[in-house]
Amino acid sequence: RGRRLLLPLSSVALYWSGMALNDWADRALDAVERPERPIPSGRVSPRAALGTAVALSAAGLGLAAWAGGRDALAVAVPLTAAVWSYDTVLKDTKAGPLAMAACRALDVLLGSGRGRAAAALPGAAVMAAHTLGVTVLAHGEVRGASPAVARAVLGATAVTAATPVALPTRTRRHRTGALAGAVAYATTVGRAQLRVVRDPGAGTVRSATKAGVHGMVPLQCALVAGAGSTAVAAGLALVLPLVRALSRKVTPA
Repeated sequence: RGRRLLLPLSSVALYWSGMALNDWADRALDAVERPERPIPSGRVSPRAALGTAVALSAAGLGLAAWAGGRDALAVAVPLTAAVWSYDTVLKDTKAGPLAMAACRALDVLLGSGRGRAAAALPGAAVMAAHTLGVTVLAHGEVRGASPAVARAVLGATAVTAATPVALPTRTRRHRTGALAGAVAYATTVGRAQLRVVRDPGAGTVRSATKAGVHGMVPLQCALVAGAGSTAVAAGLALVLPLVRALSRKVTPA
């Protein structure tokens, strides 16, 4: 309500800052493994990428302050720190997937603010679990993944899909909405990850990572419907075709 409606814009700014920062931090590696990326190809300078990341982070924090005051800043500040820590320090360490999962959890909590964080924790945990699996699998985008990792991630996805349905709901209609979102999520993400189990090559891993990013939409639909907002969940479902169309222009991962 009110100014808090600007919090999604804060989330977008912080997400985009991470994308720009990721390209800046990976510029040397991308020059070898992905020379078509913006910085190695010369389309964007390293200074411009870093400046964009700084400006977007500042915009995200400013929007959070304007929209939710100290309540929102109490989440936006650690979220920004998590984004920068992941891209510049933690990404290539064993803590990398956990750091990315923390980014996603804090992004969900940004909507609730510090004052209502307890109510948002189940949804934040589900989104964090999903992000953890996608990030672990994404480490095989260049050299492929091990079959054991692929099986573990697929199993975790099955648990993640079942969780929104297992959470308390108000009515049977809300549980049905949660089930529909969970099935769509399992189909979108699980099918791609099953292909990685059968063929853990780099190409199938990249496809599964893309499906994992897209899969956040039906997973969010399941959570929102189960919480009692079936109309909002239906509106979110309409975003997925748009996301798939836009991903042909800009990579989501």
